[in-house]
Amino acid sequence: MKKNENLDSDCPAEGMLKQLSGKWKPQIFLLALKGAVRFNGLLREINGSSKQSIATALRELEESGFLERSIISQKPLHIEYNLSPKGRSLVPVLKQLELFSGQ
Repeated sequence: MKKNENLDSDCPAEGMLKQLSGKWKPQIFLLALKGAVRFNGLLREINGSSKQSIATALRELEESGFLERSIISQKPLHIEYNLSPKGRSLVPVLKQLELFSGQ
């Protein structure tokens, strides 16, 4: 058994941080705080990102329950991502982390 194997399964905070970690997930989460985000908008906003990396990050954030996907049936059809209730519940926690890291 690895040294930290038990810690991973026993620490909910560590699991949550792993779900939010990744190359573009924090940036996507930050942009979603401001309102609905769209795939092409994220590609424009996040310098250095690629279609594959944004698609993967969006899928993982949705699977983790931090984002909700909405299909807007206007012409043209498009998809928006918004923070889910679970994602919004993390905002105060992340703001506290931000304040703590600024000290």
